[in-house]
Amino acid sequence: MTPGQGDGAAGFSAELADRARGSRVVVVGGGIAGLVSAWECARIGMEVTVVEAAVEPGGAIRRATVGAIVLDTGAESYATRGGHVRRLLDELGLAADIVTPGGGRAWLAGAPGGAAPLPAGGVLGIPANPFAPDVRRIIGWSGAWRAYLDRLRPVLTIGHTHSLGALVRARMGARVLERLVSPIVQGVYSARPEDVDVDLAAPGLNAALTRTGSLSGAVSVLSAGRADKAPGAAVEGVRGGMTRIIDALLARLGELGATVLTETRAQSLARTADGWEIRLATPAETPEAAEALLADAVIVATDEGTARALLAPVVEGLEAGAEYGDLAAGAGAGVAPEIEVVSLVVDAPALDAAPRGSGVLTVPGAFVAKALTHATAKWGWLAEAAREAGPHRHVVRVSFGSQGEPAATAGLDDAEAIELALAQASALLGVEIEPSQLVGGHRERYTQSQPASIIGRQAQTAAARARVAAVPGLGVAGAWVSGTGLAQVVPDAVAESERIRSALLWR
Repeated sequence: MTPGQGDGAAGFSAELADRARGSRVVVVGGGIAGLVSAWECARIGMEVTVVEAAVEPGGAIRRATVGAIVLDTGAESYATRGGHVRRLLDELGLAADIVTPGGGRAWLAGAPGGAAPLPAGGVLGIPANPFAPDVRRIIGWSGAWRAYLDRLRPVLTIGHTHSLGALVRARMGARVLERLVSPIVQGVYSARPEDVDVDLAAPGLNAALTRTGSLSGAVSVLSAGRADKAPGAAVEGVRGGMTRIIDALLARLGELGATVLTETRAQSLARTADGWEIRLATPAETPEAAEALLADAVIVATDEGTARALLAPVVEGLEAGAEYGDLAAGAGAGVAPEIEVVSLVVDAPALDAAPRGSGVLTVPGAFVAKALTHATAKWGWLAEAAREAGPHRHVVRVSFGSQGEPAATAGLDDAEAIELALAQASALLGVEIEPSQLVGGHRERYTQSQPASIIGRQAQTAAARARVAAVPGLGVAGAWVSGTGLAQVVPDAVAESERIRSALLWR
């Protein structure tokens, strides 16, 4: 058995088992990347300490009790691609509680023709057939004929377009870009299509375009076999909420003797003769009174700004504050999206029929909200919990903010943000929800990492990771280096912790 196999050090040689037990690893950051990294090290016998600045671990996976219902207020699902998260859930004993979304197709609001279900099939909103009734309803006849010109335009065979937005606009026109692609790309990535790299967001699309002679033909090839699936359908959730993953990881870490420090900030890193010193500060302490941890290795699994500030003094060329320099995208790509999610619990019989399916995406500029999820229509387990609280009780999540554009709620207090969310929910759902029907509301703020699909972003983060890897006993994990979403964060954290623990075992 090699290091990294099994749940513990039982299969190691006595020497490797001793090395594992004698190795100290500090993980800075208690989000999903940090907790997975910590578990990967602790499960083979290493002494692990997790340092988390917040009151509770979890990072972007958060929960709150609103109107007597416990619900997700951060990430509510994960992408199924690669099977990485499902494997983690299986190891944590949660496989039986994996659930798939319901509620029917999501809708689009803000097009001149009124709200309509999102077309099925396609790739990131790009249609295979612009004359399909569900596509034509959104882009109109003139938009459909303009998109059809894609079939007549010559294909660039030397080189290809990097920008998704530029490609769609050139091949199919503004209506396909603005009414179909932009709502989906902003909903998935909180990014502008102009800043998204085609080859990363839709692998194979450029090659298929060259091969088939048109963008719609390329989409037909890539979407074959899933013509009945709506955008964003390949996701799963956990019965009882995504925070059950965090709870399970914390339980496993506790069983393995790991230490999790909350409300504790890693103030600085410094090399020692045989490892690392991590200076800590709690809210009640001054920097001068900060305590220290000694470790053989450190994995930094925080947001990008915090990670760069912590790593810059010990990693050559990793300047603090250089998060978004040298990106080859538009001006908006240089700002990390500030996202706010307002969760509303309402008593609204008109929502029993799920009038807008599982939720609504918006045409940019049409509404101040970027998206809405009818959570009790989308997740059966949440609908059951809501019905226990009231026969017509529903949970609606309203999202604000996108790349290069501050959230409309940013300057409001909580009560005002909830009031705005309720008004936007009424408009997006096509159902008037009165303030008297509001049972409770909750506002959550977080900074979303730049998507890995932003033009130039992959090269930037790869360079940062290489600089960190060049320093013995130092690792980095998290959405800013792996890409956003658990399907990317989890396998990346496993791989990085494997690199660190292998180096410790075989030194």
